[in-house]
Amino acid sequence: MTTNGNALAASLTEGPDAPYIHAEDLFKIYKSDELEVVALRGLDLRVQRGEMMAIVGASGSGKSTLLNILAGLDQPSAGRITVGSRDLLTMTDDDLVDYRRREVGFVWQQTGRNLIPYLTAEENVTVPMALDGRSARAARDRARMLLEQVGLTEERRRRPTELSGGQQQRVAIAVALANNPPLLLADEPTGELDSATADEVFDVLTRLNRDTGVTVVIVTHDREITRRVDRVVAMRDGRTSTEIIRRASFSRGQQAQADEYAVVDRSGRLQIPREYLDSLAIGRRARVTLGGDHVEVRSDEEPEEAGR
Repeated sequence: MTTNGNALAASLTEGPDAPYIHAEDLFKIYKSDELEVVALRGLDLRVQRGEMMAIVGASGSGKSTLLNILAGLDQPSAGRITVGSRDLLTMTDDDLVDYRRREVGFVWQQTGRNLIPYLTAEENVTVPMALDGRSARAARDRARMLLEQVGLTEERRRRPTELSGGQQQRVAIAVALANNPPLLLADEPTGELDSATADEVFDVLTRLNRDTGVTVVIVTHDREITRRVDRVVAMRDGRTSTEIIRRASFSRGQQAQADEYAVVDRSGRLQIPREYLDSLAIGRRARVTLGGDHVEVRSDEEPEEAGR
């Protein structure tokens, strides 16, 4: 049965252009007896169904907090966030269990967190399906199909210790997709891999995204991700700050063009890159004026004052 919160989410996400993931003015506050940490500060984010995109940012930017909320491992403090028809702010504990089991797959950076060490690759992939009530034969057949898709048919009877790091991550991707979720989340999936092996893992993610239509969201520190996905959202201080969009090139021999944009939220806020602020000596305040077809941002100090 759909909860009232999920019914509201469904009514807000209808239509062909509606985002599959929609976060608006999202906050996450962690509290203890002596400390309060604001991890997300009014974050806005939209992700279309079937998109393959990445979220980048320095440690402490809030990207892992956002990923945990999208995975149903944590719940936001305020704001709005929907994934499909699911309202992640209002879901009950039972709703969250069902969401994690059926609608989202997760790949951790540490290969040891993704797989059960004493099971073979095939057995690892069958585990989520067994927990969901799938018959042993159906689970085995789908596990073999998924391992074929990630290029590991010959390794299906091997245990994790008998596989390379890249092979383990490919098995982890198969495990994450076992129950055919529409959303796949990956937390630094190539952080422990060399560049050649990382390319193999990204090739698998790209092919699965293209062939199955699964929405893929990758969190990483690596800004080289821009050449692997169509859109990169950068986070800073708990908010989205910039977007890099890669546009395909139809000229032979030319690479795709990547354009970077500042993100403007619903309230008109945008984050100006720190190096721009330092270059213009902009501190707590700035002068903002409309200059025809553009907006000008200047230091609030007069030129002669700024030079003192």
